[in-house]
Amino acid sequence: MNDGETTLGIVLAFNRAFGAHRVDELRRLLTEDTVFENTYPPPEGKRYEGIEDVSRFWEDFFRTTPSAAFTAEDVFACGDRAVVLWRYDWHEQGAAGHVRGVDVFRVRDGKVAEKLSYVKG
Repeated sequence: MNDGETTLGIVLAFNRAFGAHRVDELRRLLTEDTVFENTYPPPEGKRYEGIEDVSRFWEDFFRTTPSAAFTAEDVFACGDRAVVLWRYDWHEQGAAGHVRGVDVFRVRDGKVAEKLSYVKG
């Protein structure tokens, strides 16, 4: 099991790569069997499993939403878990908006094994 400090460092590196839309860097931070649960479609969101499936989702997301901006409002970790409270802003085709949410991470062997996303509203 990771200590909270190690987990926090990995999640912060993940957030930097994510904020810069650098999927190649994200891939290096993911376990082969990583899991991502998206916030969409409601109410449960869609589950992506494995590094290829998860990476393909993010490549498509960043390509179709180039203005996507995630701001971490708070980040904390304990053991192999981390929580990120975030705000997601977008500006597409003259429309702008934002939502707030939270990601729950699990880190294993120095990589992100799980990212479960939840959104308000």
